Amino acid sequence: MQQLQLKIGLVIANQGLSSEVQACLKDLPARVLLQQPSLGDPALFLKQLEQLHLDALLLDLTQIKEPFDQVVRAIKSVPGAPMIVALSATADPEIILGAIRAGANEFLYPPLEAGLHKALERLAAERAQQFATARQRGKTLAFFSAKGGCGATTIACHVAVEMQRATGQEVLLADFDMDSGLVGFLMKAKSQYSMADAVKNVHRLDMSYWRALVSNGQAHLEMITAPPTATNYGPTDPETFRDVIRFMRTAYDWVVADLGRGVNTLSLNLLDELDEAYLISTLDMPSLHQAKQIVQALFDAGYSRNRLHLILNRMPKRPDFDSGEMQRVLGVPIYEMLPNDYPELYQAYAEGNLLSGNSDLGKSLSALAWKIAGVQPKEKEKGKSRSSLSIF
Repeated sequence: MQQLQLKIGLVIANQGLSSEVQACLKDLPARVLLQQPSLGDPALFLKQLEQLHLDALLLDLTQIKEPFDQVVRAIKSVPGAPMIVALSATADPEIILGAIRAGANEFLYPPLEAGLHKALERLAAERAQQFATARQRGKTLAFFSAKGGCGATTIACHVAVEMQRATGQEVLLADFDMDSGLVGFLMKAKSQYSMADAVKNVHRLDMSYWRALVSNGQAHLEMITAPPTATNYGPTDPETFRDVIRFMRTAYDWVVADLGRGVNTLSLNLLDELDEAYLISTLDMPSLHQAKQIVQALFDAGYSRNRLHLILNRMPKRPDFDSGEMQRVLGVPIYEMLPNDYPELYQAYAEGNLLSGNSDLGKSLSALAWKIAGVQPKEKEKGKSRSSLSIF
């Protein structure tokens, strides 16, 4: 599993300081996203900070020509401003006092190792605590298909609706299939905004801004869609998507994420944020072959075996296979099997509804959601229709 990393920026002109900082960072969970000898154009530099969402900026005072307090104020005006660590080659008391008065979070001079380690370790601990607090609220469930057409989006939509009914809690249906997401179409989302807006404006994410991005499906169920096909949604730094999921956790009890089909760079980089992943496959050989490859790729990436679940979709009434042998071949046990009820599903979509809870597949999807939620269905909930949730 990937360790939570700090995103660092370096603006250091002094070669000695630069070499010492680089040596210190090798032993820390830090990733340098910005490195330059001077601030350069102030407007461009501030724009870079806004885009990179740095955790810490190490700033060499020897190359600052403007009053340092003005520089610090400008940096701190950026949304999600980084911690500012002022660096100097000497321990001049006037420089130290000036840096502190200007608003620098830390002031360091050689030897840097002990001070820099302590400063970044404190920051890493703060970020880890924020991350842990977010995880305490929401639980993230991801659904994705072995290949196109296996039904992950359909299952994710129905599970999200039934999850809210099963728990009575706040549920978000989130479409992370940035290439061909269909959640918005199936659920008839009304918001003109999408996941692309959340990703591009992650530094602005608070509940007031978030409310403008999401659509309401029913009480206590909201959704955020993928951008329209072929939309240029800008930088795709996986860390930005992780930040979005962390925010979602703070606002919802359950996040049901549709990851589309297969695995890609984005889905692999989101593994740390996924409490449980549900791989959807059908019984045809191409799907099973892809499922086996995906299972191995996830395990190779460090994803825990007990958090990955296999769902077989469109099962015949009398499947002719041995479940134990299937588990041995695919490397993961079968979590659930869903019946083949394509005609009724097609009819429901044609009428602008999700499946009725009275259909065989509808009942199975309801049971799946209750199983995932870890609660027992009440008698009055069994077979309850979902036809009131119109999608057209």
